[in-house]
Formats: sequence, structure tokens, C-alpha cells
Amino acid sequence: MRSADTGASGRRAFLVDAVFAVSIFVVIAVPITADLGGARGPDAVAYLFAVCLGALMFVRRRFPLLALVATAAGLIGYYMADYPPIGLAIPVAAALYSAAEAGKARAAMITAVGLVLVTTTFRLLEGDDPGYLLGYELASTVAIMAAAIALGDGLRSRHLLWLAHQRSIRQAATEREREARRRAEEERLRIARDVHDVLGHSIAVISVQASVADEALADDPAATRSALSTIRQASDQAVRELRATVGLLRDSTGEVERAPAGSLRHLSSLVSATSDSGLPVTTRMEGAPIELPAVVDSTAYRIVQESLANSLRHAGAQHADVLLHYEPDRLTISIVDDGRGHPNPGEDGASRGIQGMRERAALLGGRVQVSSRPGAGFRVDAELPLEVSS
Repeated sequence: MRSADTGASGRRAFLVDAVFAVSIFVVIAVPITADLGGARGPDAVAYLFAVCLGALMFVRRRFPLLALVATAAGLIGYYMADYPPIGLAIPVAAALYSAAEAGKARAAMITAVGLVLVTTTFRLLEGDDPGYLLGYELASTVAIMAAAIALGDGLRSRHLLWLAHQRSIRQAATEREREARRRAEEERLRIARDVHDVLGHSIAVISVQASVADEALADDPAATRSALSTIRQASDQAVRELRATVGLLRDSTGEVERAPAGSLRHLSSLVSATSDSGLPVTTRMEGAPIELPAVVDSTAYRIVQESLANSLRHAGAQHADVLLHYEPDRLTISIVDDGRGHPNPGEDGASRGIQGMRERAALLGGRVQVSSRPGAGFRVDAELPLEVSS
């Protein structure tokens, strides 16, 4: 399809150049035939000048400066041969236009001025009427030359403007595509963090309680029932939160408002499930609790959830402490356990969860710091601003 369009465009350009070539030949051949003056009358060489000046129109697109220089040289040679006057503006107008359109407007102006000076001087020396030459023909000649140059330069400027507009359209499309990919990646990571947090804590609770139930199955039916009840509650909570997360995937418009899948309102249930799984948790609050933005509320809950899941699965802790410190402009969270700790926190199975906590906080303009030493327990400190930038 594109090659066909290119072929049609090439044929149109050839036809236009052919029209220009014939027109210039006729404009030159008519005054030669009329023999309006000059020491030499019309002959074959004079008509050859007309043919050559017309033929230059076929190279004006590929070699605009060459066509302009050759046209100027041909006209000067014609007048120096003292053939009948043929005018100046029309034979050179197309070459001036092509040079200006190709970005050679300065060269076109210099050539036009040089041609006017040389041919006018030569014709005055040859005895042409100064009144007619300077009072009438010169003004029309300069006007036609200036119009040809202005038209060529104007079309070039318009073409460059169109190209710049097309570039800006392509850049805008590229930016939109890049932004769409970035948003899709952020959404993918956010959903991955949600799924990780939902499953991580629940599976940790289920795993611990399953061990308890297995050990107490024969000797302590009450402990077994308690463990199975905790497993059921943890499973139900995981299912509810997974449904909320999957619901986001089904909502392609992103316009449906929903409550956060995790909230500090559910903290007591989280603490209870963790304590029932063998890791007693103490919660404390400092400052006056306030209504948190939904995204801050969900992020705070996920940080506590992931930290307790790490303590339950990896730390071998006997106790954990959760502190929520409310300030006018931020919420500070500290989760500390008395487990075995780690010389390089985040290098074991908890690393993905720690990275997820840091990413969540960073999206809000907050931060998460993790510290741990062998035998000194595991500590997570998070700081979340309450005003989330859009």
C-alpha cells in the first residue's frame, strides 16, 4: 500500500515538473520568436537555451541549489550572447521557489539580487529603454522573484511545523503508553503485595494451628477444637480478603469505591489469631486515634500483618509488641518481637514481605526500617504521613 502511494506521488511530482518545464520553454521561446531586440536574431542555440532552462525543472527537487545556479548561469549566458530579451522573473521563479523550499532561502535571495543587478546593468549598457526597464519591468521582476522565494520558504516552514506536530503526537502517544505500562506495573505489584500479605499471615496461622491440632488430637480434644476453630477463622479471613482483591481485577474501570481489604479496625482479630497460634501479642496506642485515610489505614494494617507473620514463621519469638503512635500529621508503627533475630534481615524467607512493606510505605511518601540482631529480636518501624499526595 505504501509503495503504491509512493509511486502515485512520484508520478504527480513528475507531471508538475513537466508542466513547469514546458511553461518555461514557452515563456522563453515566445519572445525569442518575436525577436524584440538584441544584436543576434533567433537561432537554434537560442532555442537550445530555452530547452535547457526548462529541463532544469526535472532536477530542481533533488538538486535545488544546482538547478538555481544553472538557471542563473544560463540566463546570464543568454544575455551575454546578445539574444532577444526574454525577461528574468518567470524563467528563474521555479528555481528560486525550489531552493527556498529546500532551506536555501538565503542563497535564493543572493542569486536573485545578483541576477537583477547583472542583467539590468547589461541591458542598460546594450541600450534598452531605462524608463521601461527601471520603471516597469524591474518592479514586476523583483515582485515575482520575492513571491517565489516567500512561497517556497513559507511552504518549508509549514512542512517543518507539520513534522514537529507529528513528532509531538508520537511523543504524546509514547508517553501515554509508558504511563499505562507504569500504572499497570504498579497495579500488578500492589495486587501481588495484597495476595502475599493475605496468604502469608493466614497460612502461617493455619500452619501453626495445624501442628497444635496434630499434637493435641489424642490427648487434648479441647485444644484440638480450639486450633481447628482458629484455622477456620484464619481461612475465612483469607478467603474474604482474597475475594476483595480479586474484585479489583474484575473492576476494569477502577471507578468502584470499596473499603480497604485490610484495616486497623480488624487489628484485634489479627492479634487474636496470632496469639492463638502461639505468639502472644500486646498492642499499645499513643496519642489520640483519628480517622485515617483509607490507603493509610490499609497500608498500616498490612505492615502489622506482615511483621507478625514474619515473627510467627521465621523468628521463633515468644512475644511480640505492637505500638501505634498517632501524631497530627503521621502515624508511627513499631512491631518488636523477642525472637532469635538475624544478622542480615530480609535475606531469608521474609525478604519479599519486607520489600512489600517498604514499597507500600514509599507509595505514600513514608518509610519502613527493619533492624535485627542475633538474639535481640526483630524490629519493624514504619512512618506513614496522613496527607497522601495525589
